Amino acid sequence: MKLRPHPGNARIWQVLLLLALLVLWHVAARDTKVAFFLGEPIKVAGRVWSWFLPWSLPPGALFPEGLPGNADIYRHLGTTLLETGLAFAIGTVLGLACGLWLALAPTASLILDPYIKAANAMPRVILAPIFALWFGLGIWSKVALAVTLVFFIVFFNVYQGVREVSPVLLANARMLGATQRQLLRTVYLPSATSWVFSSLHTSVGLAFVGAVVGEYLGSARGVGYLILQAEGTFDVNTVFAGIAVLTAFALTLDALVGAAERRLMKWQPRSAQAERL
Repeated sequence: MKLRPHPGNARIWQVLLLLALLVLWHVAARDTKVAFFLGEPIKVAGRVWSWFLPWSLPPGALFPEGLPGNADIYRHLGTTLLETGLAFAIGTVLGLACGLWLALAPTASLILDPYIKAANAMPRVILAPIFALWFGLGIWSKVALAVTLVFFIVFFNVYQGVREVSPVLLANARMLGATQRQLLRTVYLPSATSWVFSSLHTSVGLAFVGAVVGEYLGSARGVGYLILQAEGTFDVNTVFAGIAVLTAFALTLDALVGAAERRLMKWQPRSAQAERL
């Protein structure tokens, strides 16, 4: 009989591992040379505190230095989240539509196949200056770059999900008189849905990547802009604070995708249930 780890115990071990890494980081950062390159976790936490909370910290209260509480992260974070959300939504819709269309249109798929592979193989980051030229330095150049990252992940998963539909299932549905629209709604879309959600977990991170990289290359607002300014002054603590904030919100969006997946995929049996069957 195979023993499975309890989810509660796994969560405890995950927290302990995180605490161990933070303690190791804190001990290593006592060396000034290491702290110059890796920062100090207490100062990183203080920087995050000063970003989000509108009051100041007196010297020696909780952190070793008084940090001004300017709470200026909100407008920068709002810009980055807006770019990420728009790119995630637009890239997902376009990937879903194009994936369904090409999976159900063999002739168009055959003609466009080399062009799609070439576009996917191209490093999309090099498109950032072109998008800046086309759309300016506002949010839409960042959205366009992030869309190119999200689109292909969703597209290939949807395309593969539709192509994986069982021919026997399709034949049975057609024998029962199902029209093409009914096949799309009751066979193709359910088959592609599980593939879509598996791609969305990756797409969330890529949407953040596209938005932040676009802010790096030309912006006056956004978390990527804050990180770039900190790098210019060798403020490694602010760099890690920005990374921590982006990571936290990326995990939050991924959790929201997971919650939507559990709600919409109730019909799909869990792995344990499938094994019992």
